[in-house]
Amino acid sequence: MKRVLAVVVLGFGLAAGAALASVEDEIRNRIKPVGQVCLQGEECGEAAAAPAAASSGPRSGSEVYDAACMACHTTGAAGAPVIGNADQWAPRIDKGMDTLIDHAINGFNAMPAKGGCASCSDEEIVAAIEHIIDQSQ
Repeated sequence: MKRVLAVVVLGFGLAAGAALASVEDEIRNRIKPVGQVCLQGEECGEAAAAPAAASSGPRSGSEVYDAACMACHTTGAAGAPVIGNADQWAPRIDKGMDTLIDHAINGFNAMPAKGGCASCSDEEIVAAIEHIIDQSQ
């Protein structure tokens, strides 16, 4: 009887140990890292990020507007004139394109330089101004 009991206890112990190992393996799989950090200058293998593709040229006024200007000039945030509102834009347009370009590139009132678009070229800012004017007359 003692031998049967010892075999039963041993069997339960092995089964419990296997179940515990299985649970631990599942936990390890769930919390394992999904990636690795690779710093510049380190050998990262094939997983290294591809370098950013060079721009194929300046973005259109519509693209720049959507990327940088829309947040304020669609909502009127911080007093920005709303695109499409001719009454708000008319006095600004009357000051001339040079003034609009100067204000857009260098900032004016609450608007930061280039509307906060540090990656925008002056040419792209001019295209965005032209887009806004076309939509606001």
